[in-house]
Amino acid sequence: MSSLDRILPFLQPIEDLLRDPAITEVMVNAGGRRVFVERAGTVESLPDRTLEIRNLTVAIKNIARACGDEISERQPILDARLEDGSRVAAMFPPCSVDGPTLTVRKFTYRYTLDDLVGVGTLTSDLARMLRDAVDARHNVLISGGTGTGKTTLLNAVAQTIPASDRIVLIEETSEILIDKPNLVRFEARRAQAPLGQEDPMPAVTIADLVRATLRHRPDRILVGEVRGPEAFDLLQALNTGHLGSLTTIHANTAEQALTRLAHCVLTANVGLPHRSTREAITLAVHLVVHLARADGRRTVTQVAHVRGYDAQQDRFVVEPWLPEVATQEGATA
Repeated sequence: MSSLDRILPFLQPIEDLLRDPAITEVMVNAGGRRVFVERAGTVESLPDRTLEIRNLTVAIKNIARACGDEISERQPILDARLEDGSRVAAMFPPCSVDGPTLTVRKFTYRYTLDDLVGVGTLTSDLARMLRDAVDARHNVLISGGTGTGKTTLLNAVAQTIPASDRIVLIEETSEILIDKPNLVRFEARRAQAPLGQEDPMPAVTIADLVRATLRHRPDRILVGEVRGPEAFDLLQALNTGHLGSLTTIHANTAEQALTRLAHCVLTANVGLPHRSTREAITLAVHLVVHLARADGRRTVTQVAHVRGYDAQQDRFVVEPWLPEVATQEGATA
């Protein structure tokens, strides 16, 4: 039985949508009254599809159990994964005001860089440059908004890492699928309330995992997403010999990704001075690749080489790479 087959019995009204290989995401809003799907990078409404709120509630609870989790009024958030990397996210009232909300993101196909060239996410020149960056052991930061394909691109780039390298992959929720012989996967754990007389289970954070990773002799460190204090620990790792690493971050532009990374470092409260933080980032990050949605398609819109930090203007110095701007002089951000 496939991962998806485990939850399909609970979602029969939308089973065909979940089985459709052209659909990458299914979203059920407002207690089942609104259904949306993402197909070929475009979100579309399906006004003829609805689910009864009672059936949707039962389905979400059963999905949680099938994933070894739970969801209730007391614990209204579900963020689970299936074995194939597909994600199931749900929210219950009162936090979900209009009724239960369910989002299923399918990971039924792993794109290569050549596949991404074929669908227009990047050019063949850029794919070649990314392969060269991996070979040169450059640290790459992939940025973009929600649903722009950051994880998909990271997965594709990671597939070009030599099989001889030892990779440690760290994620909040495991969803990146890499087929490498010397791969170690670490996943964070939320704090869990005690059951009966058992002691509560403390959280294991991304920062905890990054620190622990250094004792497992990684050649390359992959972090699914940087969003908080783990940025400091990752920065330390990248500046102490762990070259050729990859991570993603939410940002609106390639330049803003560096500033956001600096803000994440600040949340670690380690007292690193403003200038030192930014200088450490310019030493650690060689390349920023930014994705955005353009005309309903996920596309790489910016590639920036990080050249340094201008302390007088308090700005990162970056040089755009894309062919149409690659000959321009370095820009500041």
